[in-house]
Amino acid sequence: MTVAAPARHRHVTLLRFTTAGESHGPALVCILEGMPAGLTLAASDIDRDLARRQQGYGRGRRMQIEKDAAELLSGVRAGETIGSPIAMLIANRDWKNWQDIMDPSVREGDPAPRKRVVTRPRPGHADLSGMLKYARSDARDVLERASARETTARVAAAAICRVFLRDFGVRIGSHVVHLGGIDAVRPDPFPDDINAVADQSPLRTLDAAAADRMIERIDAAKRDGNTLGGICEVVCDGLPVGLGSHITWDRKLDGRLAGAMMSIPAVKAVEIGLGFETSRRMGAEAHDEIEMAPPPGVARTGHVRRLTNRAGGLEGGITTGEPLVIRVGMKPISTLMRPLQTVDVANGERAQAVAERSDVTAVPAMGVIAEGMAAFVLAQAWLEKFGGDSMDEIRRNYDGYIAATASTIPRPSMS
Repeated sequence: MTVAAPARHRHVTLLRFTTAGESHGPALVCILEGMPAGLTLAASDIDRDLARRQQGYGRGRRMQIEKDAAELLSGVRAGETIGSPIAMLIANRDWKNWQDIMDPSVREGDPAPRKRVVTRPRPGHADLSGMLKYARSDARDVLERASARETTARVAAAAICRVFLRDFGVRIGSHVVHLGGIDAVRPDPFPDDINAVADQSPLRTLDAAAADRMIERIDAAKRDGNTLGGICEVVCDGLPVGLGSHITWDRKLDGRLAGAMMSIPAVKAVEIGLGFETSRRMGAEAHDEIEMAPPPGVARTGHVRRLTNRAGGLEGGITTGEPLVIRVGMKPISTLMRPLQTVDVANGERAQAVAERSDVTAVPAMGVIAEGMAAFVLAQAWLEKFGGDSMDEIRRNYDGYIAATASTIPRPSMS
């Protein structure tokens, strides 16, 4: 009898996270597995990004109720990671108002169905597809998990990844470049610390004049019972050449980043570098010419540089050492205060969709979430490239790689 050989994975994923919890349940839970030992970490590092996720003009009343803070349950001791899974709990302060609706246990005198039943699914949301897929008669069973509230736990996991990358000189920032039909002008010079400037804006944009017009557009949409979408740009600086791979489809870093961005609720588009604009150009205007970097050079890029960065820091699924630039497009939120037409699944009759409490726009918050998803994918690729069980081991591996990369291409003589 022939015994089949065991399946072999193309690459090992050293870092992963999972989340659990409903929007109006008791809490959100996140477990991050694979973070090495020896990373200095405090709950304040996580809470900082949780607070950034809650900011932005156009957010709903939920942001006034919740003041998100992470409770570290495991994986950290005396301010350092110890190599075991990092578990975090983020309490939902609004739980006290939803216990009779969302209690996991059967309650004495429970009505059937419970209060706040949803049978009028919202166009554009997971409501109807989820009801049909999971055979649920109440869309509450779908929308509570499909809610963007889940991204709170993602941001918590990603904040740890951001601290990890920061130890190697990698910085990740974002800013809103479009909202509700209004474009923001990219400043010149571009700020060295994007978030230090963007976080001061009510819409996390670097264009103050555009922010004023965006606020007017948001106010008008709110009066009309409508919602707005937009685009954010994520910039990752300080990356070395060589993260990701061209070898197999599932190791290409651009594909992994795009998948992570598209997993964010309401995100419908992703571009890297010039994105769709590249398709409209001739080759000579689409690609980045290469030259040796002037002395003293840049070791993490192999002492070369691109004259432009149209590729957005990725070629062939591999980082080039130039800034990684990702644009993420978010559709308007699907909960409208003037609801669209739908079908009541209880009787099949025409109806107006349910109007849950919601935001007018969440594009500024989406930028923070997109930063987080980029941080996770990059930390994952970093550990695949320089993997080790401790920060010291990873640092040795990284330093050795950079030294070898810096000596690969001979520097031309200065004669």
